[in-house]
Amino acid sequence: MASTDVDISTLTEAQQLALQQVTSVTDQDLASAIPLLQKCQWNAQIAITRFFDGDADVVDPVAEAARAPPPPSTARRQETLLDSIPARSLQRGRREAGLEPAPRIVPTPESQLTQPLPFPLSILVLPFSLTYTIFQRIFGAVGWAFPFLPRLLSRLFSGATSRPSRDAGRRPLSPRDTAARFTREFEEEYGVTHGTLPFHEGGYAQAFDVAKRDLKYLLVVLISPEHDDNASFVRETLLAPELVEFVSKAENNIILWAGTVQDSEAFQVANALNATRFPYLSLIVHTPNVSSSAMSKVATSAGPVTAQELIAKLQAAMATRQEELGRIRAQRQEQQATTNLRREQESAYERSLAVDREKARKRKEEEAVREKSERETREKEKQKANYARNLAQWRRWRAQSIALEPGPDVKDTVRISIRLASGERVIRKFAADSGIEELYAFVECHDLLEEVNEKESPKPEGYEHVYSFLLVSPMPREVYDLEKRGTLKERIGRSGNLIVEKVVGEEDGDEEVIED
Repeated sequence: MASTDVDISTLTEAQQLALQQVTSVTDQDLASAIPLLQKCQWNAQIAITRFFDGDADVVDPVAEAARAPPPPSTARRQETLLDSIPARSLQRGRREAGLEPAPRIVPTPESQLTQPLPFPLSILVLPFSLTYTIFQRIFGAVGWAFPFLPRLLSRLFSGATSRPSRDAGRRPLSPRDTAARFTREFEEEYGVTHGTLPFHEGGYAQAFDVAKRDLKYLLVVLISPEHDDNASFVRETLLAPELVEFVSKAENNIILWAGTVQDSEAFQVANALNATRFPYLSLIVHTPNVSSSAMSKVATSAGPVTAQELIAKLQAAMATRQEELGRIRAQRQEQQATTNLRREQESAYERSLAVDREKARKRKEEEAVREKSERETREKEKQKANYARNLAQWRRWRAQSIALEPGPDVKDTVRISIRLASGERVIRKFAADSGIEELYAFVECHDLLEEVNEKESPKPEGYEHVYSFLLVSPMPREVYDLEKRGTLKERIGRSGNLIVEKVVGEEDGDEEVIED
């Protein structure tokens, strides 16, 4: 539910006008009216209809308000100024045009019409209530036995032109349910299939609003079962094929709303439309020559009438209003076309803006990926350069510390034949107590042994050398790695024949390549 903490001064002029209309019609307080208007997108007509129909939870007011075309700004300004025009001016305009006003009738809920008596007072009036009930049952039995008596008394006391009367015994329902009940009873009583006549499925106020919004004709049919002409009118006129076809044609733009005066809503509509004779029909339509929001009766029919006469009267009334309605429809279509064009332009602009944003985002991502790749490449090149520089310095430093080959006078030696990775074979003697790392260092620095000068080369700081090869005995195959400590004599013996196998790193596929 929408929040009710709304400052009235912060509302726009149109919202304040809608709030004033809703509170004046529904007699709601602000705490209840504001949430209803917010739910109905500040559409006063829909909010009033939903309040009295009691179907705000069944029908989505937001979707209904969204489907309703927004009124033009000029119409809103005229309707606001309309409140300051005296009622006599509007009545004079209707008299000059020969029209009668058609008010918008919203039925009062039955719960607001009658209030239950307090318990002590109900005990006091209980004897009178019982007496009234007994006499009512007696007169009801007499009326059932002699049906002509109620009609005779009605004619004697009310005269020839009687006002409509309602049946207080009928259960009061919401306007939508009342319309459904009338349609069901009508079809059952006269034996017609559902949909023969396109009765409006909502209340009178809703049909009134739809006719006003869509510039359609509202044909109101009021019947009274107490009148003798009711049944013949329905069978011979209302259900006549030509009238059914005329009302059902889409090009005639007719909304058919019907009711029986036994129901509260139809009873109130009959009183508001000054219906004194039944069956009663009234054609209501928007009349802009009176005011920008006026709805007027352009044709009425009371009492029996043939289908041909009724159709002729309706066609004549519709012909006189066709030009005005056509002009207003053309204006609304032009305004709607302008609105649609503006929306399409805004939508195209938003799509173009979204495409530009997507391109900018992709370009930014590509630039970020390219910069990252370039940065990683520079880092790798820098690391390679540092590694190459440290490796060269380490090799010069390690070549200086390799012991010279023992002379012929040294008996305890180990003779090793090594085939290098380049294919060159080197035979050299090592001291028997030399470690296996000495042999690896010899192979690593072999090409620098002859170039060692007297100037000492320092060991590179922070560099840990890792040999990229293994020394392997071919037959039988045995790897002499650095993990196993020991002297050359202990590991190899007096002599040995070794080959150098290059160890390929991760960048080269984590594979070992044996060079023979």
